[in-house]
Amino acid sequence: MTTDQIILFTLFALVFAALLWGRWRYDIVAFTALVIALLLHVVPTEEAFSGFGHPATIIVALVLVVSRGLLNSGAVDLITRLVIDQSRSIGAHILTLGGVAGLLSGFMNNVAALALLMPVDIQASQKAGRTPGQTLMPLSFATILGGLFTLIGTPPNIIIASFRETALGEPYQMFDFAPVGLITAVVGIAFVAFIGWRLIPVPQGSKNAAKDLAELEGYVAELAVPKGSKSIGIKVRDLDGVAEENDCEVLGLARRGKRLPGRARAEEIRANDRLVIKASPDAINALAGALGLTIKGQTGASNALSGDLVLSEAVVTADSRLVGRSAMNVRLLGRYGVSLLGISRQGRTIREQIRKTELMAGDILLLVGTPDRVEDVVSRMGCLPLAERGLQVIQHGRAGLAIGLFLAAIVAASFGWIYLPVALAAVVVAFVFTDIVPLRELYDTIEWPVVILLGSFIPLGAALEASGGTDLIANGIATLTGTWPAWATLTVLMVVTMTLSDVLNNTATAVVAAPVAVSLADSLGANPDPFLMAVAVAASCAFLTPIGHKNNMLILGPGGYSFGDYWRMGLPLEIIVIATAVPAILVFWPL
Repeated sequence: MTTDQIILFTLFALVFAALLWGRWRYDIVAFTALVIALLLHVVPTEEAFSGFGHPATIIVALVLVVSRGLLNSGAVDLITRLVIDQSRSIGAHILTLGGVAGLLSGFMNNVAALALLMPVDIQASQKAGRTPGQTLMPLSFATILGGLFTLIGTPPNIIIASFRETALGEPYQMFDFAPVGLITAVVGIAFVAFIGWRLIPVPQGSKNAAKDLAELEGYVAELAVPKGSKSIGIKVRDLDGVAEENDCEVLGLARRGKRLPGRARAEEIRANDRLVIKASPDAINALAGALGLTIKGQTGASNALSGDLVLSEAVVTADSRLVGRSAMNVRLLGRYGVSLLGISRQGRTIREQIRKTELMAGDILLLVGTPDRVEDVVSRMGCLPLAERGLQVIQHGRAGLAIGLFLAAIVAASFGWIYLPVALAAVVVAFVFTDIVPLRELYDTIEWPVVILLGSFIPLGAALEASGGTDLIANGIATLTGTWPAWATLTVLMVVTMTLSDVLNNTATAVVAAPVAVSLADSLGANPDPFLMAVAVAASCAFLTPIGHKNNMLILGPGGYSFGDYWRMGLPLEIIVIATAVPAILVFWPL
């Protein structure tokens, strides 16, 4: 190996290790790697920031804005409500909702599609009396599968199309992915609807069941004791009666910022203490009123839970500003006027020092504050509400306009009349001028970490290819497969790519695997298109872990899943995807 190859392989190994560790967010890791590569001169200075102007990066950003426009206009909401019937059996429900999710994901960001449909699924589970854990994972997988059949459905498709333009002179068009992607998505969604959900180890009535989500009984909250509270001078054990009347459980007492030993049953309550209770939101409200408790703790504020305050449940996303930080660090109360009353993590409650607890992706938060402040915090912090609470204003009268503009752009790009990024840019401009996407929301809509990741990885991937590093990987796969037929080598490429995508970001996987696919095809004297298609499908299909795809992380808390739950349905699904995609690729993209 050359010096440049050694440096780049070492750098990529460190990047992958950092991404697996998860201590730093993926965009910071990728950008740091780019800077190091520039300092070591393995990426040319003139190519330093070429990735940020790359068509793939621009398309990803534009699709995110278009997705917001379709949500704001009520177009997606209209489609969803027309087809959802909460009285269906669990299999029929998954098939219907999964079909809608897959269709939406083909034309909008799949994280946005899941964010819209997750509250619908949770509410359906509540009414049916079943645990959301039975349906949220199939829904997540369906949104991932749905992105396979269009160019804009998932970032790996966009990357593969752009790479093909660089390598072969012409990009893939909007529906070039449809023959393989649509067949794979239909088979995959059918599997999760009829068989896959039965493999999820979420027992009825156990962790994070529908009742738990509806009533949030798993939350532990701290309520402050202000001067004048009826609880002052009473021993903790003497609150059992009033607590039982209000469906609460007193777990202990905190004083001067420290939890007293045990449950402090014999301790006499003083002003400025905090009562640690386990309760639902309604019970919290009732107990606060009965005992004269407040929610602002030792600040001395007197506003107890009252009619001008709302309790809201939100899930922390993988890109949320709260990940790795505590409510105290973010100053939710002092800066935003919103209190964090409780945390539920993978079906378990956080019982101590709630405001000092570092938050993780997938955590469910119980927030309290005025409606406008709660809405502001949920939006600013990158969280998603677990119930439809009207946090996003829907402009139902503009659904037709939004759909019409989007379809016109898709048709124009599909027939080659307008370059796809230009067509999407025109839709974004139209959405802004018609106020479908207000100007104040425009830049907040774009997932900047994804943009930074793409902009950083594209020149790194190009450098790996220019140094001959991708040829080395391709030759290694070719040597491994030896005299195997080309379709078997194609299958090995899919397995390797899918394995990487299960533990890394799918965007990063596609950037690295695309040039390997072309090099491998060249070494075999085969058509590169089937190898690129194999990478496109494999990079998107990450079902074994919650870290492989943002949607899998998003359902971790609401579904009450653990890290090891995903592979039970994910492993057979990945096998089915490979078994379906490989023959389809060979038919529609012959070797």
